[in-house]
Amino acid sequence: MQYTGRSVLPWFGAFRPEQISVRDCKAYIADRRQAGIQDGTIWTQLGKLRTCLNWAEKTGLIDRAPYIERPSKPAPRERYLTRQEISQLLAVDCAHHIKLAIWLMLSTAARVTAVLELTWDRVDFERRQINLRTGDGRRKGRAVVPMTESLYSALLNAQKVALSDYVVEWAGGPMKSIKKGLKAAAVAAGLPDVSPHVLRHTAAVPMAEAGIPMDEIAQFLGHSDTRITASVYARYSPEHLRKAASALEFD
Repeated sequence: MQYTGRSVLPWFGAFRPEQISVRDCKAYIADRRQAGIQDGTIWTQLGKLRTCLNWAEKTGLIDRAPYIERPSKPAPRERYLTRQEISQLLAVDCAHHIKLAIWLMLSTAARVTAVLELTWDRVDFERRQINLRTGDGRRKGRAVVPMTESLYSALLNAQKVALSDYVVEWAGGPMKSIKKGLKAAAVAAGLPDVSPHVLRHTAAVPMAEAGIPMDEIAQFLGHSDTRITASVYARYSPEHLRKAASALEFD
């Protein structure tokens, strides 16, 4: 059986899982790369397929789970904005809803989906808190975070002209995506590689650099396991490995 250029999911209905070969995986990887899909996404997609096939073997649905070859897992993204670059981005003349979304992502470390789903009833001006949770319990990594002074002012101004229940809105309705608007603002600021992930990373790094404990940063990011936070952000802390290094002081 050879891969024919379709998405990874239809494989299940196209042929028996045990027929998947290394050649099929390599063809799929090449096809996805040609389509402009990054290796990180391909790695995740094939990982999900591998998990499903292993489960199918354990439950007796198939006799044997085939080996699923994946591209090497990309190194974690290191890009984050300096304070100068943040100033450049915030100084760009762009649509109000794009500027507000940028403020929210930088000030709350929220994922872009959480920002676009945020409604005014979860913005507590009295306590100066933002509840990024939706209440359905299905959304990944969401927290209740305090407002910064600058975000508080931006939200007060935005609420005065709000036309809907959504904080980030366009023409009186919610936004499904700000990808194009954010890209345009980033290019105008001379920062073409800025993405929502970069903004979330940018929000977390200064906290680590300020020596904020990893468990607090984890709560801000909505991480359920502090080890996940530490694996990415501990090295930015001024105290990271400092105690270990002190053991290497020699007279």
